[in-house]
Amino acid sequence: MSKNLTQFIISLLQGASWALVIIISLYLFFHTLSYGFIYALFSGIFGAFVGLVFVSFFELINIEMRKLTQAEKQTKLLQSILQELKNN
Repeated sequence: MSKNLTQFIISLLQGASWALVIIISLYLFFHTLSYGFIYALFSGIFGAFVGLVFVSFFELINIEMRKLTQAEKQTKLLQSILQELKNN
């Protein structure tokens, strides 16, 4: 799988996770509103935290992919420097 496609899928899933945050928190808030505002507020916050776990997970994957890309660039640069040093 190419890196561009993988990055696109990760970004898409991260956006879907943000939508999940909004949907879960609003759903829990409005369905528990009949029990009281404070209870509904805490339910909405709990729902947001559930969705934010997924957002954090996909952000970590995105960060690690960027680190891998930088490490590959550094490896290529160091190999070219080593090759130049061997030639001289």
